[in-house]
Amino acid sequence: MIERLIVTHLGHRGDGVADGEAGPIYVPCTLPGETVEVEAWPGHPDRRQLLRVASASAERIAPICPHFGVCGGCALQHWNRTEYRAWKRDLVRTALQQAGLDAPVDDLIDAHGEGRRRAVFHARSGTHGVLAVGFAAAHQHHIVPIDRCPILAPGLDGALAAAWAIAQELEPIKKPLDIAVTATEAGLDIDVRGSGPLQPRLGSALAAVAERHRVARLTRHGELVARRATPTITMGRTRVELAPGAFLQATAEGEAALARSVVGNLGKPKLVVDLFCGLGPFALRIAEATRVIAADTDADAIAALAKAARTPGLRPIEATARDLFRRPFVAEELRGADVVVFDPPRQGAQAQARALATSKVPLVIAVSCNPATFARDAKILVDAGYKLKAVTPIDQFRYSSHVEIVARLER
Repeated sequence: MIERLIVTHLGHRGDGVADGEAGPIYVPCTLPGETVEVEAWPGHPDRRQLLRVASASAERIAPICPHFGVCGGCALQHWNRTEYRAWKRDLVRTALQQAGLDAPVDDLIDAHGEGRRRAVFHARSGTHGVLAVGFAAAHQHHIVPIDRCPILAPGLDGALAAAWAIAQELEPIKKPLDIAVTATEAGLDIDVRGSGPLQPRLGSALAAVAERHRVARLTRHGELVARRATPTITMGRTRVELAPGAFLQATAEGEAALARSVVGNLGKPKLVVDLFCGLGPFALRIAEATRVIAADTDADAIAALAKAARTPGLRPIEATARDLFRRPFVAEELRGADVVVFDPPRQGAQAQARALATSKVPLVIAVSCNPATFARDAKILVDAGYKLKAVTPIDQFRYSSHVEIVARLER
């Protein structure tokens, strides 16, 4: 049955929202003020599939990708930049308000730069045995095969072709694959997940693919298959060797913008503690002037940071592998620290925030990719006496509902 709805606003995931008899109805690829024709979305009673925009918003623009609306990778290519930026900044303001926090929110910083430098392509064989390599459809399990993606950085040129070639070699094993590709200074770094142990014949075939596509390194769940060069990334003035599948900020400009904001808020400390430090995008830049204690759950990332920390000209970095969710740094361990920087995964750092709240650290720089968990953790610190002085939203995930935050909290 075809329904006609009026979209009133955008939800926090970028879907248009209309009023329904049983509550809100979510319609992707629509904008506030539009009248749209929709049909039921099987398995999703509060969602509808867009059939036609009967009355379009003046804010609607043409998407940059022919796969938009089918591929689930982007949510907002159809909205003009001014309104999009205002909405994304408002995601942060709303999260703060819902947590009972009052703080100024800066204008959104655009950190898309050249585009995404890492991507995970999915490879699946369909019900008729047809191989598809691409991204998952929005709120569905099937894969949308793609031949290009305009939000990827030039460093990922050739990534899709390599992913298709890998998937074709592994297609006979009939297993769902995730092919993680990162653009590095040495070329493409690819880690294949989901294949299970490889027979020697398949390993040799994948090594041939890596050579043909000039892949810097190819691994399977971190196990080396082929290497032409060591994948590296420069952070500040330091070159870091990547572990297979290593986490990086989505864009190079995103990492740089976050680091500029963090370093710009530090002042002149003698000791900085960098928690959830990863490979060291902040620690390595901070160590150009100041001693750093850095910790993260990922032991491979810590090993890479420790090696990079030996770069001449850096101040000492004490790098430690530690589960900060189960063993957060407590007040006694933070004694003497002038600043704590923390940048947790999307689930936030609730345990670490509670431990930090009992400390006497005068300045905390909180970095987050999730406004809701950021607001929750910041509220813990504010309730303990910290003041939320500044909040800066940074957009490295253009066309999506994701937004990064850097905030300054002072005792």
